[in-house]
Amino acid sequence: MNLDSETRQWLLEGDPAIRWQVMDNLLDRAQSSVLRERRTVATTGWGRALLDLQDPEGTWAHGIYGRKWVSTTYTLLLLWRMGLPPTNEAARRGCAVLWDSVIVDGGVLLKTQTTPPDICISAFWLLLAAYYGHEDDRIPQVIEWVLDSQLDDGGWNCETIRTGSTNSSFHTTIQVLEALQVMDLHPESAARGREYLLERSLYRSRRTGEVVSKAFTMLSFPPRWHYDILRALDHFRAVNAPVDPRLDDALDVLRSKQRKDGRWPVQNKHGGLVWFDMESGRQPSRWNTLRALRVLRWAEGSS
Repeated sequence: MNLDSETRQWLLEGDPAIRWQVMDNLLDRAQSSVLRERRTVATTGWGRALLDLQDPEGTWAHGIYGRKWVSTTYTLLLLWRMGLPPTNEAARRGCAVLWDSVIVDGGVLLKTQTTPPDICISAFWLLLAAYYGHEDDRIPQVIEWVLDSQLDDGGWNCETIRTGSTNSSFHTTIQVLEALQVMDLHPESAARGREYLLERSLYRSRRTGEVVSKAFTMLSFPPRWHYDILRALDHFRAVNAPVDPRLDDALDVLRSKQRKDGRWPVQNKHGGLVWFDMESGRQPSRWNTLRALRVLRWAEGSS
């Protein structure tokens, strides 16, 4: 992984949510400096802007989940990806409001919901509870339900409870894997989930070898609930998984996306309401460049 001086400076000129991760993941700065920079996510830039948009009752957009992408769930997930310190009181309050808004019937259900519980939403809320330190006596039941929903092929699928599907979904599987990553629990289940992705080279049909969806090869941030190879590779990196040869195909696709200036583009913005655009599709993406470079650093064994 080669980080040239111009790209390094360009990354460090970004938002605090970018800077602290560059310092930590690419530059190996002292943890005291990293933590000092990380704390500014709550006080300046994008993080502060999102926190200022919180409603008096502790929600965002006066919604729990359904208003994509401005509801409380998706705003808190974005703040997690930015690295907002988990002790932030506003975010903790928002997480508490989420859990106060649900009943548990295996997975989580909004009190107004009539459909079955959803594995993806349950995984989101487990992730948020673990990250922001929210305690609820019902959480172990939700964890057990999600783990019991793991399919024979190693992954998960939200459609299983609705239609009885026995084939896993890339989208659902990455949601659950990220939740297990943040909870730091059940390594055996997580390893089986990653094996599901590895057996498919992260984006191909196991049966035919064909690309499952072109969108899987397009880079996006924030990913919302959508799967793509960079999101998957960044998960493997985050848990320091073994660098398996079956990742090579996806890594080659990632390398092929690099621009001549050493940066990566915004390729796929997921339609919906947003509080504000962090990046323009006409310019290179600091988010995708940061994430791509740290994945390659991990995969190539750079120090």
